[in-house]
Amino acid sequence: MSEPAERRWPAFWVCVGVAAVTLLDLSKVNVAIPSIEHGFDVGSTELQLILSGYVLALGLLMVPMGRIGDQRSRRTLFVVGLSLFTVASAVCAVAPDATVLMIGRVAQGVAAGIHMPQVMGLIQQLFRGRERGRAFGLFGATVGLATALGPVVGGISIALAGEEWGWRAIFWMNVPLCVVAIVFALRLLPRASGPRRRLELDPVGILLFGGVVVALMLPFLFTTGSPDDPPARWWSLLLFAALMTVLILWERRYAASGRTPLLPLGLFATASFRNGALVGSAYFMGMPAMFLITTLYLQSGVRMSALDAALVVIGFALASAVTSWLGGRMVADHGRRLVVFGVATMLVGIAGLVAAALLAPPEHVGWIMGAVMVVAGLGGGFVVSPNQTLMYADIPVKQAGLAGSVGQLGQRIGSAIGMPVAMSLFYATIYREQDHEATLVVYHDAYAFGMLAVGGFILIALAAAVVDLAQRRRAPDGPPEV
Repeated sequence: MSEPAERRWPAFWVCVGVAAVTLLDLSKVNVAIPSIEHGFDVGSTELQLILSGYVLALGLLMVPMGRIGDQRSRRTLFVVGLSLFTVASAVCAVAPDATVLMIGRVAQGVAAGIHMPQVMGLIQQLFRGRERGRAFGLFGATVGLATALGPVVGGISIALAGEEWGWRAIFWMNVPLCVVAIVFALRLLPRASGPRRRLELDPVGILLFGGVVVALMLPFLFTTGSPDDPPARWWSLLLFAALMTVLILWERRYAASGRTPLLPLGLFATASFRNGALVGSAYFMGMPAMFLITTLYLQSGVRMSALDAALVVIGFALASAVTSWLGGRMVADHGRRLVVFGVATMLVGIAGLVAAALLAPPEHVGWIMGAVMVVAGLGGGFVVSPNQTLMYADIPVKQAGLAGSVGQLGQRIGSAIGMPVAMSLFYATIYREQDHEATLVVYHDAYAFGMLAVGGFILIALAAAVVDLAQRRRAPDGPPEV
């Protein structure tokens, strides 16, 4: 039974607020890495684990928890995950050493992997038709703001509290926000309805899926561009291919036996879902990497402060918030054309950022990049929310949590792959040209090579969006745009 409107939208804002806090933790900690390095006197391996432990744990749990949420109570899992996230954030804030901080970050990722799949499932459950498009538009605006504002929030925290306490404040701020969200979640989120049925899990599928995620993400999470990066890490991709093959065969056999597999492969037989998942994954390979490479260039090459470098991306955040909201309202009429336009505009913005880095005087480059970020943000907002609306349009509500988990997993894995690839190209160029007399020229080259990867990822997103648009136009009785 559908919830009344006076409860749907408050429940939606609880979900969106929690998603924003969770996504902020993916990016705001990046700005704090130099402070953590100085405070604990740790090397690059420990710092990489502090960043990657969160993403890895999140990726491992999203699909299984989305499956459980579909079969049981999304509300219960939402509150459990959020409660654990609150405790884990406090552990990170008081961590006496890097080991405890790494454990806390993994615990945060576990918690996020429990509650984040329920967000997409609940939105699917609460809304239908054009109202769902509005909801996804607002959700997309929040995703864009949270991703873009993460470095700004981190930079402001360190600027106000200082290097020693600023990074701890980044984690402390989660605690009161999560406590308030738990109270409202218990009051507003819909309870599970219908008869309670036996929980159907696929334990072998869960183990195989975990191996697939680890094998895929591992080599990228430990790629820094340093000559000391172990070449043997790439053998993990062969293990990924082998485990993925076994997982597909197992899931087909499991489904043929009349049981419900962890990953219903039928999801990917739906063209709108398959194409939308590829668009979202490729887009999130490029977008967070663009922020990371730009702030690295501005801090290391142009010598801007962490806060000033982070402020350059505010234009993207604000512009994408506006067009995400508009996109949610326009997607019913314009469909995939909006996504194609948005991705193409992002490519124009990427080219403008590289041109600004190469051609603009150092004293003006921040201002010019800030203006270009507005253009990129206008395009980015037309990608996320319309793509999500189109992607889930043909998915039954009973599979909403699982489908949302798969889509979110693709985005998180995309970020986990895209950022190291771009960062490794950035740093590899610096290592290769470190004896160059003109230091800024070295950073110009490093930024150009890093952004080349970003542009490549966004081109993949554009190709997938164009393919989906062409398929929709060819199908005489194909699925509706929304």
